[in-house]
Formats: sequence, structure tokens, C-alpha cells
Amino acid sequence: MRSFKDRCVVITGAAGGLGQALVQVFLQAGANVVALDRDARVQQLTAGPPKGELAPSGGSDPRSGGAWGQLLTSVCDVTQLPSCEAAIAQATARFGGIDVLINNAGIAHRSAFADTQVDVLHRVMDVNFFGAVHCTHAAIASLRSRKGLIITISSVAGFSPLIGRTGYAASKHALHGFFDSLRTEVEDDGVDVLLVCPSFIDTGIDRAALGADGQPAAHARKTTGATTQPGEVANAILNAARARRKLLLFSPTANAAWWLSRLWPTRYAAIMKRRLHAEIFPNTTP
Repeated sequence: MRSFKDRCVVITGAAGGLGQALVQVFLQAGANVVALDRDARVQQLTAGPPKGELAPSGGSDPRSGGAWGQLLTSVCDVTQLPSCEAAIAQATARFGGIDVLINNAGIAHRSAFADTQVDVLHRVMDVNFFGAVHCTHAAIASLRSRKGLIITISSVAGFSPLIGRTGYAASKHALHGFFDSLRTEVEDDGVDVLLVCPSFIDTGIDRAALGADGQPAAHARKTTGATTQPGEVANAILNAARARRKLLLFSPTANAAWWLSRLWPTRYAAIMKRRLHAEIFPNTTP
């Protein structure tokens, strides 16, 4: 079992819903957290007790001398390799090295491929895939020397098709190919790699999703199965990381999608299309 007490944990996309939840649960586990985001709101994060669904589970307020770790925030654009290298250098200077890297930064799009500008797909790949590659490349030497852990947030769309999200699914599929392969290169050095595949989470990613023209998508997101809270997912990720797991399928929907998409892929595709088709093609039937 891994312990995160006094370990340095770098989290990208830390200003978003899941990112903020990850910051809080790892701080509560005693880790020193480096919170990165291109949004300057990341600098407003504080190392205080969790709120709402993030109920205390053993941690305490660092202001009272408790077990919580320290928090360092920094503005970082993961699509720019120099920005990632500078952020990792700052984290190393502050805490001595990187023990855990959580590639959480992400962006979505919702639009039919035929209507979508190719620049939108480039943008999604730059953030979701190359953002993770950039941060991992910047941190890999430190992670190897400290027998660290890489956690990458994927999705059900990382192993199965998702209508109206070709670029998003491509970026998440790419993460699986990259990090499953990277694991074979670094596991003998003691580095673990965990891929996390949640289904629908109640975060701002749906409201920030790009439409066909690169502007915010005008139509509402349709979901399948229950929508989970960021705190639930963050706690599950912490527990999976402690147990040194390689894959986390969070929620019954994700588990069902994993097995059905492998055992009966045509049936999975038919169900998915029936449930989500109207979001992208409102005036037609599948």
C-alpha cells in the first residue's frame, strides 16, 4: 500500500471540479500538493478542510498543526511543454522531487464530426493527450528516481465509442495506448501507472465543452447512468492509488460499459447510440 504522507503530488486541471476534489483528498492524506491550471483561479485554492461531499476522514486543518500537507499553486498551460517544465521545476525546488503526477486537465467537445472544424479536434488532442505527455515527460526522471506514480484521468470514452465526441474519444483512447505502453517501460523502475475511467461526473467540463465551431456547445449534455460527484471520484482514485491498481472503472455504468463493449461491442454501440443520439442529431432517430 502506498502512503502519500509528505509526498509531492502534482495535479493538473486543479481549478476544475474533479481537480479541486483531488487537491483536497491528497492534502488530507498528508501529501504536499502542487496544483496546476491555466486558469488563474487555481491560485485561490486553499489547504483547508474539505467541504460538502468531501467529509473529513482522518485529516485535520494544517492551520492547527494537523496532518494536512502543504499546498503550492501555479498557473500552467499543459499544451506548452516549456510551461510544464517550469511548473515541474518549481515543484521540485519546493518539495525536492515529484512522487505522484495526476494528469487531470481535460476539455470536451460535443458535435458531429462532419460539422466540426478540424481545429477543434486539434485543441482537444492538445489538452487531453499532449498535455498529459508534456507533464509526464517533464516529471519522468524524478518519478523514476523516487519510484513514483502516474495517474491519468481517462473516461469510458477511452475504451469505447461515444457518439458526437470523436475528438474527445480519440484523445482518451490515445491516453490508454500511451500510458499502458509507458507502464511497460517504467514498472521495473518501481513506477506505477493508474488509468482512471469514470463515467459522467458533475463538473464544469460539460459546460465548457466546445461546439463544432470551437465556441461553447449550445446544447445540453445528455448522460447515461447516474452522475457522480467529484468528491466520490477523488476518494476512489486515492484508494486505488494506495492499492497500486492499474485501472479504476468508477461507477456501475463504467463497469458495465467496459465488459459489454468487449464482450458484445455491437450491442454496446446500439445502446449508446439510442441513448445519446438525440443530443447530436435532434431531428432524427438512430
